[in-house]
Amino acid sequence: MRRLLAFCLIGLSIAIGPFHDAHGQPARRADAGKLVPHRLGQTDVYILSFGLWGPQSVFESEARGAARILEANFDGKGRSIVRVNTKRRAGATPQTLMAAATAAGKALDPAEDIVVLVLTSHGGPEGIGLVAGRDALLVTPDNVRELLDRTRAENRVLIVSACYSGIFARELADPHTLVITAAAADKPSFGCRDGATWTYFGDAFFNKALRGERRLDVAFEQARGLVTQRERREGFDPSNPQIAGGEQVLARLKEAACRAGAPTQQAGRAARSATC
Repeated sequence: MRRLLAFCLIGLSIAIGPFHDAHGQPARRADAGKLVPHRLGQTDVYILSFGLWGPQSVFESEARGAARILEANFDGKGRSIVRVNTKRRAGATPQTLMAAATAAGKALDPAEDIVVLVLTSHGGPEGIGLVAGRDALLVTPDNVRELLDRTRAENRVLIVSACYSGIFARELADPHTLVITAAAADKPSFGCRDGATWTYFGDAFFNKALRGERRLDVAFEQARGLVTQRERREGFDPSNPQIAGGEQVLARLKEAACRAGAPTQQAGRAARSATC
């Protein structure tokens, strides 16, 4: 188990190149993705989910799983793009991430709709890592702000599953930007094992809490409790997940969640009743 902590702490050390050095070239047309357009008079949720660290499959699995659950909870079918790096394929490069954000910006209504951006990777005190093939880059809060701005959405949700990811809450949260992170700015998170389906935070938040509760703030509190219990049980210093900002976003998410219907059977009905 201690080896898992070591991977999360030292994994980012190879990601030293700046993000901007790599996204100056135009993305291939196929990378942009096709999204269902905004529905007039409704709050639609567009989901961008990126697994950035190619050498370990857990980040691909988490990005795909998170997108599926968010789609189900927020009526997002046809409104999501998933980009991942794997041991064999560089699918989440700066170019493809920017292209995905641009595609969302063309499909959504900036004033009515919401973008949910999920990033899962190794993290460090200055940002999170992106490893695509031989390219190893650092993605900073400023880079993520640029991605969010590229979507044109006035209301945004950022979910970062990585060590030290609290730096994104500190830098990016505001009334129109809800930020949820797996750890505080000075804490590692856990579960980044090659072959795993989820990290500890991803399992607690996406796989457990959000399957029965659409309200992101309520699901976060449930997940924080689950993660803290697991970390203490396994002898780790708690990662202290963070939530900040988003006062204007949560009310709009409620509309989309109510329209989506119950995510599960009895638990889903209880969640729907509490939310709508």
